[in-house]
Amino acid sequence: MKFNIVPGMPAYAGIGSRETPSNIQHKMTIIAKKLEDKFTLRSGGAIGADMAFERGVENGNKEIFLHKKNAFGNSSDLYHVSEKALKIAEHFHPVWDKLNPTAKLLMGRNSYQVLGKTLDDPVKLVICYTPDGIEHGKYRTKASGGTAQAISIASYLDIPVINMKNPLWEIKLHEVLVQYGVEVNLF
Repeated sequence: MKFNIVPGMPAYAGIGSRETPSNIQHKMTIIAKKLEDKFTLRSGGAIGADMAFERGVENGNKEIFLHKKNAFGNSSDLYHVSEKALKIAEHFHPVWDKLNPTAKLLMGRNSYQVLGKTLDDPVKLVICYTPDGIEHGKYRTKASGGTAQAISIASYLDIPVINMKNPLWEIKLHEVLVQYGVEVNLF
């Protein structure tokens, strides 16, 4: 897989539930297309929201982090989960000791979605979908799924989270993008 990362370009995490409704997935693809020349997409390659965002990036300006080689049929070469990523994940996960090894790798992968390849280059915003609509880690529920892990890290770092489950998400996304000098008509 070829990546065309633009050095110094800000990044966003485009992530969410595997059960993201198809109409929301369609909007995720449009958002990713509109942002591909302005922001690097970071995502996790999973079915649903992750793949919807990835479909929108046609110029290769994306970082797709996987928990293992060829996960979800994705050929990204970003599939190594370091001990540091796992330690970060452990810090933010409420029941780390109850997770199986695969779940721990998935949570470690989520560290990269927010913090980047070197775990020290945070995204500027998180655009996501969870069935419960959370936008802060302190409100995570079982329904938040693995996306809550990335939301928790982002919340800790005061990174804006826009959850497309919520009715005013388009207004909030516009307001955040304007802060970075980006004005796009999304729909």
